[in-house]
Amino acid sequence: MELPNLLDHPSRAYSPIPFWFLNGELSHAEIRRQLKDFRDHGVYGVVLHPRIGLPGRIGYLSETFFDYLRTAIETAHALDMRVVLYDEGMYPSGSACGQVVAGRPDLASRGIMLTGKPETGDTVLCETDEGYLVERFSGGRLRGIHFGEDDGEPNQPLSADILNPEAVERFIALTHEAYYRHFSAYFGGTVIGFFTDEPSILGRNVRDMQPWTKGFADVFRQAGGSLPGLAGLFTGCENADTALYHRLILRREGEVYYARLSDWCRTHGIALMGHPHQSDDIEVLRYFGVPGQDLVFRWVSPEKGGLTGMDSVMGKCGADMARHMGAKRNANECFGACNRDGNPWYFTGEDMKWYIDWLAVRGVNLFIPHAFYYSLEGKRSGERPPDVGPGSVWWPHYRLWADYMARLSALMAEARYCARIALLCRNRELHAEVAAPLFESQRSFEYLPESLWAVCAEENGKLRCGDHTYEAVIGPETLFPSVPHSAETVAPDCLCEPAQPALRVASLIYRGLPCWLLVNEGESDIRADVTLPTGMPLGAYDLWTGEKTRLETEKTAQGARFGLSLPRRGSLLIFACADADWRELPRSERLPEISADFRLESEDPEACAKTYAAVIPAPDSDALLTVDAEEMAELYIDGRQCGVAFWPPQRFRIPAGPRAGEPVALRLTVTGSRANRYGRPVWYGLKK
Repeated sequence: MELPNLLDHPSRAYSPIPFWFLNGELSHAEIRRQLKDFRDHGVYGVVLHPRIGLPGRIGYLSETFFDYLRTAIETAHALDMRVVLYDEGMYPSGSACGQVVAGRPDLASRGIMLTGKPETGDTVLCETDEGYLVERFSGGRLRGIHFGEDDGEPNQPLSADILNPEAVERFIALTHEAYYRHFSAYFGGTVIGFFTDEPSILGRNVRDMQPWTKGFADVFRQAGGSLPGLAGLFTGCENADTALYHRLILRREGEVYYARLSDWCRTHGIALMGHPHQSDDIEVLRYFGVPGQDLVFRWVSPEKGGLTGMDSVMGKCGADMARHMGAKRNANECFGACNRDGNPWYFTGEDMKWYIDWLAVRGVNLFIPHAFYYSLEGKRSGERPPDVGPGSVWWPHYRLWADYMARLSALMAEARYCARIALLCRNRELHAEVAAPLFESQRSFEYLPESLWAVCAEENGKLRCGDHTYEAVIGPETLFPSVPHSAETVAPDCLCEPAQPALRVASLIYRGLPCWLLVNEGESDIRADVTLPTGMPLGAYDLWTGEKTRLETEKTAQGARFGLSLPRRGSLLIFACADADWRELPRSERLPEISADFRLESEDPEACAKTYAAVIPAPDSDALLTVDAEEMAELYIDGRQCGVAFWPPQRFRIPAGPRAGEPVALRLTVTGSRANRYGRPVWYGLKK
């Protein structure tokens, strides 16, 4: 069976590629040690990310800086790992940690604003009824790589004007060309991409301004714009001039910044990677070799849900644009500062599982965890925590997580996504409120951005865009009028009785056979009768454990019907297969459940761990033991580890004993959140 075999042994190319925060007193030996440790835990790639905390002796883009990076790249090459270079001295990208502006203050970020009184140095563009429209330097900054260069600190670098071709060329010369001079032998092999990180036209911490660049007033007027109309950008009165402004700024950003970086990467044998400034920036993604987005600050979360707000569109935004471009991979920089309750480091295994599934079922197939920290010394541990790699409680078992992300990535990269509905959108107008009921009714759709509308064609009541064909369109009915404009005209990917609004489904085809990725995005178990539109035998693949079983289905007029039991934080792949392959699949087991009377045996506050003990009679057949613990639970039977679980309820398979009924010693170790070490204390242990 080809699909299960793909998932059993995903290529190293599908490994997560974490941000590796190079944030401490670097040493060549420690760089080598950490990379080998990553490799040994199933992580086969890194983003080399200079980060605040680097000592002053390691200047950005200095020979000392490149000397350490050479050790990292050479070590990665020897370990058959992949490297993504990072194009900035923290973020946002485009300024070379202030070096673009150093000696060239005219290349600093610019903006326009509405003011009652121009200041010295302003260029007055026009006078309006609401005040003067002026151009001035924005004063925007970026976060630097040394202490004293962060937001509000005296040495924080100035951001550059990424709408100015001269500034962008200077940026490329300072960064990309320098990296290529040092590491050209690894480009296209070990080095697979350059990561550009949320470039900001204005820079950080700028208020009451809108993006601008030198000479843009002439561009705007030549396009038919009237400068006084831009007062609407500040008064909230959008008009034809503000609409033109947004289109021209988007085009300028794409052509001057993204296209230039994309061309450079392509001609040097690597991909432009990273992500734009906002979660609903879809149009500029066409310049990326690996389109991406950024999930941080718990913008979506289990408690908020994953369907509301501008940031809820990011997974589909990147994945759908990649499909339209014919790009095999799309990425997400995920988990950054996604701590609970504003408590640094309070990020749980159940949270990480939810985020991974949330992204995967929307089509993301390259996970870039934020972040693995080189150093947690001193205040480095408080810089955009948590560490979701070596500094996490689950690091000893991280291969389980790495394998899970690799399986999902392989599935979503190798299988073809089947969307029957097109959701028309413009940049930064991706209509989360329209997408929500499609998700809740299990109807697969794709965003169709404005830049592609002109190449679409109506054929026999359907819409064709390249090799994508849609049975319905959601958007203005004046566009593509011969195609139905209602999602109700398209059958769901699966029928659920009763309805399951928390069930997410991605309908896929792998080598001619249909399959469906099912994810429980809610906080309760899902139990429903599900019908999938196929007459073929069906198997089930547990993407977390790698276990394969056959499904017993009932043939109906609508397709194959079966009972679905999908627990909270559950994910499952259902796949069609030939009769002979189906017969080879093992039958699903319903294990008898047992219980144990655990008693607290010891506590190690330094390790944030509690150990519980119990004695049970050995079962005469394999059985299921369920506990409710916060948060990581490891079970030992007669001193041998028998399993680990990262979210409640934790379930463990207890193997049959050689002599049924004889006493068996159980030991359960529950490890609590790293918030107990680096943030505010959080209770952990076995719940009663």
